[in-house]
Amino acid sequence: MPAPAQVREVATHCPYCALQCAQTLGAPDEAATASGAPVSVAGRDFPTNRGGLCRKGWTSGVVLRAPDRLVAPLARDAAGDLRAAGWDEALDRVAAGIRAAQERYGPESVAVFGGGGLTNEKAYALGKFARVVLRTPYVDYNGRFCMASAAAGAIRAFGVDRGLPFPLADLGGACAVLLLGSNLAETMPPAVAHLAGARAAGGLVVVDPRRSATAALTEDGAGLHLAPVPGTDLALLLGLLHAVLAEGLADEAYLAQRTTGAADVRRSVAAWWPERTEAVTGVPADDVRAAARLLARAAPHAGGAGAYVLTGRGVEQSTQGTATVTAAINLALALGLPGRRGSGYGAITGQGNGQGGREHGQKADQLPGYRKIDDPAARAHVAGVWGVAPDALPGPGVPAVELLRRCGTPDGPRVLLVHGCNLVVSAPDAQRVRERLAALDLLVVCDVVPSETARMADVVLPVTQWAEEEGTMTSLEGRVLRRRRALPPPEGVRTELEVIGALAARLGTPTGFPTDPREVFGELARASAGGVADYSGVTYARLEAGEALHWPCPATPDDVPDHPGTPRLFLDRFGTPDGRARMVAVDHAGPSDRLTGTRPLYLVTGRVLEHYQSGAQTRRVPALAAAQPEPYVEMHPWLADRLGLADGELAEVASARGTAVAVTRVTPMARPDTVFMPFHWPGEGSANRLTTDATDPVSGMPEFKVATVDVRAAGTGQEP
Repeated sequence: MPAPAQVREVATHCPYCALQCAQTLGAPDEAATASGAPVSVAGRDFPTNRGGLCRKGWTSGVVLRAPDRLVAPLARDAAGDLRAAGWDEALDRVAAGIRAAQERYGPESVAVFGGGGLTNEKAYALGKFARVVLRTPYVDYNGRFCMASAAAGAIRAFGVDRGLPFPLADLGGACAVLLLGSNLAETMPPAVAHLAGARAAGGLVVVDPRRSATAALTEDGAGLHLAPVPGTDLALLLGLLHAVLAEGLADEAYLAQRTTGAADVRRSVAAWWPERTEAVTGVPADDVRAAARLLARAAPHAGGAGAYVLTGRGVEQSTQGTATVTAAINLALALGLPGRRGSGYGAITGQGNGQGGREHGQKADQLPGYRKIDDPAARAHVAGVWGVAPDALPGPGVPAVELLRRCGTPDGPRVLLVHGCNLVVSAPDAQRVRERLAALDLLVVCDVVPSETARMADVVLPVTQWAEEEGTMTSLEGRVLRRRRALPPPEGVRTELEVIGALAARLGTPTGFPTDPREVFGELARASAGGVADYSGVTYARLEAGEALHWPCPATPDDVPDHPGTPRLFLDRFGTPDGRARMVAVDHAGPSDRLTGTRPLYLVTGRVLEHYQSGAQTRRVPALAAAQPEPYVEMHPWLADRLGLADGELAEVASARGTAVAVTRVTPMARPDTVFMPFHWPGEGSANRLTTDATDPVSGMPEFKVATVDVRAAGTGQEP
């Protein structure tokens, strides 16, 4: 009888969202691991999750045993089939394809697309590889689909982009929270505990066109649910600010001392009285005034316990996403919230390392440390760390949507390397993305499972999962966290650092790409030194000793104590040259898709409790797949009756981009003029077949959240 497996407990963090809930993994010994023994998961006490996990977190160990786990490289043969290949064969083929494209078309013929789930070390190495080895400006990542508008708005107002410039636990002391476009109860369930104080005080205000699980938290006197017409969140914020100013509820001393631009903003919202706001948004004027008064009573200048304004993807994934974030910040500034303990503005980061991924080089216009790539001083500093001439670094690239549009075109990239992203499910106007990827000379995908994008690739490289690697992540609070290896990867699987290093060597750069995460992090810290996101005082040794380091955390001289990190930004000044927050006047224009006689309904998209992003991981967890097995289209009973659709029947949803088919789900949660589809599934039920790739002119964020559609019983519609 074999001896029972020995289990080692490893403290780490959840592989999914930016809440980065603390976990303890029960890792079986090597022999048991080789036989596929399960990995146990337990919640660990931590400020963000307080020992709790969501269903995805509790079942995260199951993904480590996915039956279709990639364990060998795959290469497409002459017959068009993916077959197993050795590592040398696969890497040689990738390197040869890159060299051939660059010799014929130049450095810009190769592009890199990263992911918000990569560790800081991998994100840093990928950005360096693109700029030093490939010398291409074409690098961006799926964080462009996540935090781009929030980042652009925060930089414009505060000079610094950190999702939450305060610890999440600070929310618990506030008696009012305005939450716009975020369904926390389903996307980050452990975060809901931090809203308890606001709910108890009757001060939770949720803005969402659906009666989502989070909106339902406002029931029984816990607050207000404001349900605007899709795409009118900006108008609602302008109306709220109008009410604050018109009723004398603003913190005038704060505005005079800590902001610029208040007079222009005051003039710009004069036309958005609550009745006009109601006419545009559908939110009753009395509710607009009630929400404004509720927030103002909680503000510090009124003697309140504190208030927060928080934005999420529901209002940011829009062609006016940056303007909407700016309006939310203007409202928070008028109430005197940012830069005060117990109050503030923040954006709810979505992906696990969406924050760190953009700080250290995956974004088209940024170098490590959140430095701008077109800043000569920034180029000189980073080039010095990398050992190259500043002039050798390429200039800014283009945002993700534009990068994908150019793939396979005569003047665009002919080779695309994809890391940590399932583009053909998660990108907008997904059918066009599929066409662009098919037009490439070479598509290379690094992944852990055969995702829908990997199945299109010419070469697939199997890489390690979260519990099989060391590294760091940066949470939605700007907290740098250790990811610890709990078990070895399957034989034949490599880390992405090893992949990047091997490709760099084949392409003529044999040094400068270490595979030890500690060594990579040390270089990242040096590259970030002096930047906005300064990690130079963060070390693995300090992270082993505790988990409380928030950036900026600069290095200190040997005779000076270590910097403690910065949990709360802006207490003394904002990150602008004069230290004041900049208020910027914005106005509402509406979404790019407009209602017509042929497309008379709004479509909004989002997530469900059981699944994450493209579903490539969670659809492989039997318990999660059984709970939410298929795509659906949610609609109000009145609308279903008008369309002649019953619960459980197949509905066809058509936009100007394409058509999707999904099961009808009838619920009063929906607005009568709006249908909702989750975006976790591929194929004919893919919601992103319908979404538009129109983008925000400032951030490059695509307008995922609003499209206009026609809905009818499946089989009776017409192609758009």
